[in-house]
Amino acid sequence: MRKYRELMPTIMMIIVQIALAGGNIFYKLAGNNGMSLRVLIAYRFIFAAVIFVPLALIIERNNRPKLTWKIAFQGFLVALFGGSMGQNLYAESLVQTSATFVAAMCNLIPAITFILTIFFRMERLGLDTKTGRAKVIGTITCIGGAMVLTFYKGCDVNLWSTHFDILHNHHQPRGQDHPKCVNHIFGPFLTLVCCFCISLSFIIQGKMSKTYPCLYSSTALISIMGSVQALVFALCTERNCFQWKLGWDLKLLIVAYMGIMASGIASAFILSCVRARGPLFVSIFNPLLLVLVALAGSLFLNEKLHLGSVLGAIIIVCGLYSVLWGESKQEKKITPLKRSLIESTQSSKNAEKRVDDFNNTNNIMAVAPDFVPESEILQVFDGEEEDLEAVVPKPQTNSGS
Repeated sequence: MRKYRELMPTIMMIIVQIALAGGNIFYKLAGNNGMSLRVLIAYRFIFAAVIFVPLALIIERNNRPKLTWKIAFQGFLVALFGGSMGQNLYAESLVQTSATFVAAMCNLIPAITFILTIFFRMERLGLDTKTGRAKVIGTITCIGGAMVLTFYKGCDVNLWSTHFDILHNHHQPRGQDHPKCVNHIFGPFLTLVCCFCISLSFIIQGKMSKTYPCLYSSTALISIMGSVQALVFALCTERNCFQWKLGWDLKLLIVAYMGIMASGIASAFILSCVRARGPLFVSIFNPLLLVLVALAGSLFLNEKLHLGSVLGAIIIVCGLYSVLWGESKQEKKITPLKRSLIESTQSSKNAEKRVDDFNNTNNIMAVAPDFVPESEILQVFDGEEEDLEAVVPKPQTNSGS
């Protein structure tokens, strides 16, 4: 059971990356189908809010702490940096540059998160310890593996051939095909800002989870904030009413998946893992997304695997193993300290309780004599004073002095 609890954050983050990989496939479907990505981002947060608000009201109605202005502001910032602003920057980066370049730049998220955690004193560099060196080397290895996977192709690797392409029958509608102009200055700047926003959202989630440790309520709050922000932005930038129309078609499937899986469940799991292991642990799984997207593209989009994809995947797995090894060793060192602190806290509380009980007992003993008449009480104390005077000898005085 203990090993299962230790593995839960890792399993949850792998599920998150699988959900986000499916989200990337649906992004391609939406763009190929002519759907506005800004409208899609607004709808995904609305769907996530519709799902998680009732869950928060039902499951956490008794153990939810009071929602303060500070927690609401933190939720607003998480929804802004990691939700509406981050996702719209990602979508605009795809337009300004290319999917390959954006995928490569997004692998800077673990490095930026690592720098921010050190700056905010949430992590220690720890180069003098094995765990610290393992985490640093693992982070650099993951980034290097992602770069290899992105920029190095090599020869084709024919592991399987499904001949299945879900984009084959979904062509872009006429009138939606705009020529793509690559901006070599503004595009990379947007991508870098997107990476910084996502890393900053992980830091704020770590702060928020300490004061508001409610998984469903936090996800509902972030979804509501993100839906309002994304909806306002989409209404101001997208005036085509056809883009907002939903029916029983592929658009509804894309919006439902993105809202429930990519925004709802993924956000809840990320919040839980940030609270349990910290922002760096969450961000280090980001390069794994490239591996899953490459596999999904090979299976569902009939894309070919290359030698660079296989080598990059192996390097990323090695880097992840290094970071997870360092995290597990650090957790084993911290756990006995936490246990001793908890035991000392409980012992001090027990000691305070005993003192309070003793004081309460003394108070009861002091109140009990009130049932005796005052005259008898005075007689008792007068008799004790006389006995003490008889026992204690008086000092003799020299008559000659």
